[in-house]
Amino acid sequence: MAYYTGSVLAVPTANRQKLIDHAAAMWPLFRKYGATRMTDHWGIDVPKGKLTDFYGAVAAGPDEAIVFSWMEWPDRAVADKAWEDMMQDGDMQSLPEMPFDGKRMIFGGFDPILSEGNDKGAGYLQGFVLAVPEANKAAYLAMARTAWDEAFKPYGCLALVEAWGADVPRGQQTDFYRATKAEAGEVVVFSWTAWPDKAVCDAAGKAMEADMEGKDFPEMPFDGKRMFWAGFERITDFQA
Repeated sequence: MAYYTGSVLAVPTANRQKLIDHAAAMWPLFRKYGATRMTDHWGIDVPKGKLTDFYGAVAAGPDEAIVFSWMEWPDRAVADKAWEDMMQDGDMQSLPEMPFDGKRMIFGGFDPILSEGNDKGAGYLQGFVLAVPEANKAAYLAMARTAWDEAFKPYGCLALVEAWGADVPRGQQTDFYRATKAEAGEVVVFSWTAWPDKAVCDAAGKAMEADMEGKDFPEMPFDGKRMFWAGFERITDFQA
């Protein structure tokens, strides 16, 4: 089963092209150790939140953009071995300097519990980060399936991935737990929906809001006030 390394980082807005170039330089090494895909998305519609948001997640400054990224692996065993082996690879020393503050980047390993559609041709992505009580995994999965079948897919969404935290480390400055204000017994979820472009996504959002008008919003199996999301433009997509 596929496995993802998901990350969120703050990149100086002036370094957009440097980030693209850095990813291009990194990809051959990741592919060498078994990664099947690597893609990066530049924040273009990133709202401020009252409790949580992407800016606070990575302590972003006013001149920094949010980047939502992931790498796909055949399984967790391949990913774990790759990270271990790459640290011993001399090619790591020849890579260009990171065009962002790596100490504020948050990352983790995630198992996909739901993967629907195909994001080929997607130019726009909505990324989500949240904390779900471990005991509510089945309820969360059921909710996500219903959302795909009855809301996202009918309105033009190309793909949906819900990835459940499997190896999410604690950080000294930032991490996914702090970002979501996760409580004891909660698991971090890293997910996204893929769309042809922002216009289709925005229209779908309005249509879904209209569908819910006058209806009671279903109870969610997590604290929605601590979930945060944003819209991103795809800037890299490397595939083996």
